Amino acid sequence: MESKNKIALVTGGSRGLGKDMALRLAEKGIDVILTYNSKLAEAQNVVNQIQQSGRKAATLQLNTGDIKSFGTFVDQLKNVLTNTFGANRIDFLINNAGIGGYKLIEEVTDEFFDELLNIHFKGVYFLTQGLIPLINDGGGIVNISSGLTRVSFPRSSVYAAMKGAVEVFTRYLAKELGARGIRANTVAPGAVMTDFGGGHFRASEETQKQVSSVTALGRPAVAEDIGGVVAFLCTDDARWVNGQRVEASGGMLV
Repeated sequence: MESKNKIALVTGGSRGLGKDMALRLAEKGIDVILTYNSKLAEAQNVVNQIQQSGRKAATLQLNTGDIKSFGTFVDQLKNVLTNTFGANRIDFLINNAGIGGYKLIEEVTDEFFDELLNIHFKGVYFLTQGLIPLINDGGGIVNISSGLTRVSFPRSSVYAAMKGAVEVFTRYLAKELGARGIRANTVAPGAVMTDFGGGHFRASEETQKQVSSVTALGRPAVAEDIGGVVAFLCTDDARWVNGQRVEASGGMLV
């Protein structure tokens, strides 16, 4: 049972970067399944926008930090693929879901560390592992990292370390899945004005000025600067891009 349209799964697709990724993927002619953690109405709104553009779309609830729930999620995904898309596999997996977390090293607690570990690395690892059998040969995986793996800002040590682990994992995915023609790449956004991390960046004019002053293009990013990069990596134009970290930061601290 092969869908004639390519299908992408975007985690955390109800708002912010994930929403723009989902919309840009649909513009490329790709059908989209997006997950949300708690914002069902926002997720459904994105689904409606994609459907109005003529593509198929659906949404599923997923807490990417709850690793024990992944088996149930995969079963739900299979049902949605069959019933909504007339398919049994996806073509692209975009691991985007995440939370912010900002503490100086001496303030970090075991609980804080584990929450970011589960959502940003362990969850990405095991969700991907569970979905590999459902990805079509010739498909792709895009993991979302951060500019903070390349440059260091205080209070981001845990978050950045988890993203650094994801970047290494991505290269191993590229190596191990290459025989199936599945590509794996990382997109690393710079500072983006969304409600991520409680919107702390969008709310701070001082931080925005600081970021703008060290960014070659002279401004902070908005969500619409990032989604198209992810969508590009899910097209044949990017068929020879594999195992790469693509930073989309406007030339931050170059």
